Amino acid sequence: MAELLAVTGANGFVGRALCAEAVRRGMAVRGITRLPGNLPDGVQGVAVGNIDGSPAWADALAGCDVVIHLAARVHVMRDRSKDPLTEYRRVNTVGTVHLARCAAMAGVRRLVNVSSVGVNGVSTRGDRIFSDQNVPNPHNPYSVSKWEAELALQDIQESGKLKIVTVRPPLIYGPGVGGNFLRLLGAVKSGIPLPLALTQNQRDLLYVGNLVDNLLVCAAHPAAAGKTYLVSDGAPVSTDELLRTLAQALGVPSRLFRVPPYLLQMAGNITGRTAEFERLLSSLRVDGSRVCRELDWTPPYTLQQGLQATADWYLQSQAR
Repeated sequence: MAELLAVTGANGFVGRALCAEAVRRGMAVRGITRLPGNLPDGVQGVAVGNIDGSPAWADALAGCDVVIHLAARVHVMRDRSKDPLTEYRRVNTVGTVHLARCAAMAGVRRLVNVSSVGVNGVSTRGDRIFSDQNVPNPHNPYSVSKWEAELALQDIQESGKLKIVTVRPPLIYGPGVGGNFLRLLGAVKSGIPLPLALTQNQRDLLYVGNLVDNLLVCAAHPAAAGKTYLVSDGAPVSTDELLRTLAQALGVPSRLFRVPPYLLQMAGNITGRTAEFERLLSSLRVDGSRVCRELDWTPPYTLQQGLQATADWYLQSQAR
């Protein structure tokens, strides 16, 4: 009998790509979502309601061998809740721990938990590169809730009832992306002049196709059990280079002009958009060598291939 893979957050940006690829590889896939929704062909859908501490997981997890946990309350740029940390904890910490405990009781062998490189910190400076050996430094309610979930999962792992693998990705992009990356695509395509020609930062990104491939390896490889991995495309890029590459992929001129980064940072502080400017100007380097070495894994797509696929999807979606 084929193993059954369960994917939480199956109708999200990463979830849909993961489910589609798993089906393409001949796997039996159960897509778990909050509400009933469209899933890729060949995926069995199960709706469980809010993925916090309340779902009765027994039916959704029955017969499952591995769970890849993607469902989360994602980072909100302008969070208007009165207590953001409580809201993040409700889903990302309490919900994850509840899922893991129910998975152990249901006989699931392994849970792959998708966390965030934000657990390591907000940025890297100089020659520093984030790795799984860093002392965690979560910097906002979202990353705090992810780190607390990791700690709780370690306790469950030590009980011996469930093998845990944690993956901390940086910014994920690809067909179907939303948020800031989608806005960046729109700005480049529209030809809006951007004052970012002098950026010399270095940021690691992660193409959704590379993340999907890595998660499926983590779900099956014996050496992955109990490990925490940072993963990326393996090709850091400056904001200037990223924008020029996107412009080429979109078939439009690159319209960048020179403004000293410190002036841009000041503008961000004055306008209350410090975090947005920080992401454009700061570096975030990721050491993904451990996952490559221990799991004999290589990203199947280059940064250029990932950006071109994303640009192609954007152009097609605009045409529709």
